[in-house]
Amino acid sequence: MKLGDLEFHVLVDGYVSLDGGAMFGVIPKVMWEKKIPCDGRNRIQLAMNCLLVHAGGKRILVETGIGAKMSAKLRDIYGVEGPFVNDRLKDHGLDPSEIDIVINTHLHFDHCGGNTRVEKDKVVAVYPNAKYVVQRGEFEHAKHPTERDRASYMEENYVPLSSAKLALLEADRAIAPGVELIRIPGHTANMQCVKLTGGGKTAFFLADLVPTTAHLPLPWIMGFDLYPMTTLENKKKWIPELVKEGWIALFCHDTKTQAAYIGERDGRWEAEPVKVD
Repeated sequence: MKLGDLEFHVLVDGYVSLDGGAMFGVIPKVMWEKKIPCDGRNRIQLAMNCLLVHAGGKRILVETGIGAKMSAKLRDIYGVEGPFVNDRLKDHGLDPSEIDIVINTHLHFDHCGGNTRVEKDKVVAVYPNAKYVVQRGEFEHAKHPTERDRASYMEENYVPLSSAKLALLEADRAIAPGVELIRIPGHTANMQCVKLTGGGKTAFFLADLVPTTAHLPLPWIMGFDLYPMTTLENKKKWIPELVKEGWIALFCHDTKTQAAYIGERDGRWEAEPVKVD
């Protein structure tokens, strides 16, 4: 999709299956399973939607998905299915060495697992010429997670990156023409979303603020969120903003609707799918 001089594509880094109860927090199963059915292990399938952005002469990758280096045991636990994002890059005629910037909205394994790969028993950067951009507070927390969220962080996805490859932010930042990173806490203390603007249009990558269209209702908040009341306040702020301004919402985990305009009907938010590729 073109937004003026800016262009972006959605790249699906395969699929992961996570516990449905954890994905919907306090919402009862009899309600959420009507929107996303679960398997015999109570897991729902989620896409890992990444973005390839061309802006200001830079090739930017937003999220790297889960990656291909997980053990067979973890792949089974999380129902991981490829193909992965680098296969999608090939579809666009690109090699990982041609990516200039990698944006991690946060460092949970399903968003940054593709940052690194194993090469001769050593973990190395998948994108050798890219700067990896993340909020400093998220990076510091990821190195010392709590008992509650330790399973979401896997050090091999970010600790092996050299300081020269990291760009640690401490606030909102424009990193290329039309590409703005906005810190929106709730899921984690320092998650960042991505605003793409050009040609009088805007697309907003919601990350895990609203991971799927099923999470549009305000109280439908993940059990994974460290600060659910902050998530609630940010949903009350940002969803109406998208509606009012007519921005395109980009969903990181929805298997069917990667992009949509959000409208309000009978007091409920509804998603009208938009084709982006």
